[in-house]
Amino acid sequence: MKNRAGLIGLKIGNSSYFNEDGSSVPVTIVRVEDCIVVGTKNKEKDGYSSVQLASINTSKDINKINKPQRKLFASLNIEPKKVVKEFRVSEELIPELGSLLKVNQFKKNQYLDVTGISSGKGFAGVMKRHNFGGLRASHGVSVSHRSHGSTGQNQDPGRVFKGKKMAGHMGSKQVTKQNLKLIEIDEDNNLLIIKGSVPGKKNSLVFIKDAVKKNIWKKIY
Repeated sequence: MKNRAGLIGLKIGNSSYFNEDGSSVPVTIVRVEDCIVVGTKNKEKDGYSSVQLASINTSKDINKINKPQRKLFASLNIEPKKVVKEFRVSEELIPELGSLLKVNQFKKNQYLDVTGISSGKGFAGVMKRHNFGGLRASHGVSVSHRSHGSTGQNQDPGRVFKGKKMAGHMGSKQVTKQNLKLIEIDEDNNLLIIKGSVPGKKNSLVFIKDAVKKNIWKKIY
Protein backbone atom coordinates (compact mmCIF):
# COMPACT_ATOMS: atom_id res chain seq x y z
CA MET A 1 0.00 0.00 0.00
CA LYS A 2 1.32 3.45 -0.96
CA ASN A 3 1.58 6.03 1.83
CA ARG A 4 1.62 9.79 1.30
CA ALA A 5 2.69 12.55 3.68
CA GLY A 6 0.07 13.94 6.02
CA LEU A 7 -0.58 17.51 7.19
CA ILE A 8 -0.24 19.47 10.45
CA GLY A 9 -3.25 21.50 11.59
CA LEU A 10 -5.06 23.22 14.45
CA LYS A 11 -8.52 22.19 15.63
CA ILE A 12 -10.68 25.32 15.39
CA GLY A 13 -13.86 23.86 16.87
CA ASN A 14 -17.14 22.10 16.11
CA SER A 15 -20.02 23.21 13.93
CA SER A 16 -22.81 21.96 11.67
CA TYR A 17 -22.64 21.46 7.91
CA PHE A 18 -25.86 21.66 5.92
CA ASN A 19 -26.28 19.46 2.86
CA GLU A 20 -28.24 20.45 -0.23
CA ASP A 21 -31.31 18.59 1.03
CA GLY A 22 -31.29 20.64 4.26
CA SER A 23 -30.01 17.89 6.54
CA SER A 24 -27.25 18.86 8.98
CA VAL A 25 -24.05 16.95 9.73
CA PRO A 26 -21.93 17.51 12.87
CA VAL A 27 -18.43 18.50 11.76
CA THR A 28 -15.05 19.59 13.12
CA ILE A 29 -13.19 22.47 11.46
CA VAL A 30 -9.40 22.11 11.18
CA ARG A 31 -7.14 24.91 9.93
CA VAL A 32 -4.03 23.68 8.16
CA GLU A 33 -0.99 25.93 8.33
CA ASP A 34 1.57 25.83 5.52
CA CYS A 35 3.48 22.57 5.88
CA ILE A 36 7.03 22.84 4.54
CA VAL A 37 9.18 19.78 3.78
CA VAL A 38 12.34 20.29 5.86
CA GLY A 39 13.78 16.78 5.77
CA THR A 40 13.52 13.39 4.10
CA LYS A 41 14.77 9.88 4.84
CA ASN A 42 15.21 6.88 2.54
CA LYS A 43 15.59 3.14 3.01
CA GLU A 44 19.12 2.98 1.64
CA LYS A 45 20.56 5.42 4.16
CA ASP A 46 18.14 5.38 7.12
CA GLY A 47 16.41 1.99 6.87
CA TYR A 48 12.98 3.48 6.19
CA SER A 49 11.45 6.27 4.09
CA SER A 50 9.78 9.30 5.64
CA VAL A 51 9.27 13.03 5.30
CA GLN A 52 9.63 15.71 7.99
CA LEU A 53 7.20 18.63 7.89
CA ALA A 54 7.51 21.94 9.74
CA SER A 55 4.51 24.15 10.45
CA ILE A 56 3.12 26.99 12.62
CA ASN A 57 5.35 30.04 13.17
CA THR A 58 6.89 30.19 16.63
CA SER A 59 6.93 33.20 18.95
CA LYS A 60 10.19 32.05 20.56
CA ASP A 61 13.27 34.22 20.37
CA ILE A 62 15.69 32.92 17.74
CA ASN A 63 18.36 32.35 20.40
CA LYS A 64 16.04 30.00 22.32
CA ILE A 65 15.76 27.61 19.37
CA ASN A 66 18.35 24.83 19.42
CA LYS A 67 21.22 25.17 16.98
CA PRO A 68 20.48 22.13 14.76
CA GLN A 69 16.94 23.37 14.05
CA ARG A 70 18.16 26.94 13.59
CA LYS A 71 20.67 25.71 11.01
CA LEU A 72 17.99 23.60 9.32
CA PHE A 73 15.56 26.52 8.88
CA ALA A 74 18.38 28.85 7.79
CA SER A 75 19.49 26.40 5.08
CA LEU A 76 15.97 26.43 3.63
CA ASN A 77 15.62 30.20 4.12
CA ILE A 78 12.37 29.95 6.10
CA GLU A 79 11.19 31.30 9.45
CA PRO A 80 11.61 28.97 12.46
CA LYS A 81 8.57 26.77 13.00
CA LYS A 82 6.95 25.56 16.20
CA VAL A 83 6.19 21.98 15.13
CA VAL A 84 8.30 19.45 13.23
CA LYS A 85 6.53 16.16 12.52
CA GLU A 86 7.71 13.05 10.70
CA PHE A 87 5.37 11.01 8.48
CA ARG A 88 6.18 7.59 7.06
CA VAL A 89 5.78 7.66 3.28
CA SER A 90 6.44 5.39 0.35
CA GLU A 91 9.84 6.11 -1.18
CA GLU A 92 8.44 6.93 -4.63
CA LEU A 93 6.05 9.50 -3.10
CA ILE A 94 8.60 11.55 -1.12
CA PRO A 95 8.11 15.27 -1.99
CA GLU A 96 10.99 17.59 -2.80
CA LEU A 97 12.90 19.32 0.01
CA GLY A 98 11.47 22.80 0.63
CA SER A 99 8.16 22.10 -1.12
CA LEU A 100 4.88 23.33 0.36
CA LEU A 101 1.96 21.03 1.21
CA LYS A 102 -1.53 22.54 1.48
CA VAL A 103 -5.14 21.42 2.00
CA ASN A 104 -5.55 20.65 -1.72
CA GLN A 105 -3.44 17.55 -1.10
CA PHE A 106 -6.66 15.89 0.07
CA LYS A 107 -9.82 15.34 -1.95
CA LYS A 108 -13.43 15.92 -0.99
CA ASN A 109 -15.27 12.82 0.35
CA GLN A 110 -12.09 10.87 1.03
CA TYR A 111 -11.43 9.30 4.46
CA LEU A 112 -8.83 10.52 6.97
CA ASP A 113 -7.11 9.40 10.17
CA VAL A 114 -6.70 12.27 12.65
CA THR A 115 -4.34 12.13 15.65
CA GLY A 116 -4.43 14.50 18.61
CA ILE A 117 -4.13 14.75 22.40
CA SER A 118 -7.50 14.07 24.05
CA SER A 119 -9.00 16.59 26.48
CA GLY A 120 -7.74 16.14 30.03
CA LYS A 121 -10.42 15.29 32.64
CA GLY A 122 -8.19 15.23 35.72
CA PHE A 123 -8.51 12.50 38.37
CA ALA A 124 -11.63 10.39 37.70
CA GLY A 125 -13.27 7.42 39.35
CA VAL A 126 -13.89 4.09 37.64
CA MET A 127 -17.53 4.84 36.77
CA LYS A 128 -16.55 7.87 34.72
CA ARG A 129 -13.18 6.61 33.52
CA HIS A 130 -14.04 2.98 32.63
CA ASN A 131 -17.86 3.00 32.57
CA PHE A 132 -18.20 0.69 35.61
CA GLY A 133 -21.72 0.09 36.90
CA GLY A 134 -20.88 0.71 40.56
CA LEU A 135 -22.02 -1.32 43.57
CA ARG A 136 -25.60 -1.94 44.71
CA ALA A 137 -27.60 0.97 46.06
CA SER A 138 -28.76 -0.98 49.17
CA HIS A 139 -28.49 -4.42 50.83
CA GLY A 140 -25.46 -3.71 52.96
CA VAL A 141 -23.49 -1.39 50.68
CA SER A 142 -22.34 1.64 52.66
CA VAL A 143 -20.25 4.57 51.43
CA SER A 144 -18.90 2.43 48.56
CA HIS A 145 -21.55 2.87 45.87
CA ARG A 146 -19.16 4.26 43.24
CA SER A 147 -16.09 2.19 44.19
CA HIS A 148 -14.46 -0.37 41.89
CA GLY A 149 -14.88 -3.33 44.24
CA SER A 150 -12.27 -6.08 44.45
CA THR A 151 -8.95 -5.46 42.69
CA GLY A 152 -7.10 -8.74 43.23
CA GLN A 153 -7.66 -12.51 43.37
CA ASN A 154 -6.32 -14.70 46.20
CA GLN A 155 -3.02 -15.60 47.83
CA ASP A 156 -2.09 -16.84 44.38
CA PRO A 157 -1.14 -14.61 42.51
CA GLY A 158 -1.29 -12.37 45.59
CA ARG A 159 -0.93 -9.12 43.66
CA VAL A 160 -2.83 -6.73 41.41
CA PHE A 161 -2.09 -7.22 37.72
CA LYS A 162 -0.66 -4.34 35.70
CA GLY A 163 -3.28 -2.54 33.63
CA LYS A 164 -6.10 -3.16 36.12
CA LYS A 165 -8.90 -0.67 35.53
CA MET A 166 -8.89 1.66 38.51
CA ALA A 167 -9.40 5.34 39.32
CA GLY A 168 -6.76 7.70 37.98
CA HIS A 169 -5.84 10.44 35.53
CA MET A 170 -8.32 10.53 32.65
CA GLY A 171 -7.58 11.97 29.21
CA SER A 172 -4.49 13.88 27.98
CA LYS A 173 -3.41 10.90 25.87
CA GLN A 174 -2.62 10.54 22.19
CA VAL A 175 -5.72 9.35 20.36
CA THR A 176 -6.24 8.53 16.69
CA LYS A 177 -9.72 8.54 15.16
CA GLN A 178 -9.91 6.52 11.97
CA ASN A 179 -12.07 6.71 8.84
CA LEU A 180 -13.35 10.27 9.28
CA LYS A 181 -14.98 11.57 6.11
CA LEU A 182 -13.74 14.84 4.61
CA ILE A 183 -16.96 16.77 3.90
CA GLU A 184 -15.56 19.99 2.42
CA ILE A 185 -12.27 21.78 1.63
CA ASP A 186 -11.90 25.57 1.85
CA GLU A 187 -8.69 26.36 -0.03
CA ASP A 188 -9.02 30.14 0.42
CA ASN A 189 -8.94 29.87 4.23
CA ASN A 190 -6.92 26.60 4.46
CA LEU A 191 -9.75 24.77 6.22
CA LEU A 192 -10.72 21.10 6.30
CA ILE A 193 -14.32 20.32 7.33
CA ILE A 194 -14.34 16.79 8.74
CA LYS A 195 -17.43 14.80 9.66
CA GLY A 196 -17.70 13.88 13.36
CA SER A 197 -15.41 14.68 16.27
CA VAL A 198 -11.64 15.05 16.35
CA PRO A 199 -9.45 14.46 19.46
CA GLY A 200 -8.37 17.50 21.45
CA LYS A 201 -9.53 20.90 22.66
CA LYS A 202 -9.95 24.08 20.62
CA ASN A 203 -6.68 25.33 19.10
CA SER A 204 -4.97 22.01 19.87
CA LEU A 205 -2.53 20.40 17.47
CA VAL A 206 -3.73 17.59 15.17
CA PHE A 207 -2.01 15.46 12.53
CA ILE A 208 -4.05 14.45 9.49
CA LYS A 209 -3.25 11.71 6.99
CA ASP A 210 -4.96 9.35 4.54
CA ALA A 211 -7.03 6.67 6.23
CA VAL A 212 -5.12 3.41 6.56
CA LYS A 213 -8.18 1.18 6.36
CA LYS A 214 -9.84 3.12 3.53
CA ASN A 215 -6.86 4.33 1.55
CA ILE A 216 -8.18 5.38 -1.87
CA TRP A 217 -4.69 6.34 -3.02
CA LYS A 218 -3.57 2.71 -3.24
CA LYS A 219 -5.86 2.45 -6.29
CA ILE A 220 -4.32 5.53 -7.91
CA TYR A 221 -0.58 4.98 -7.42
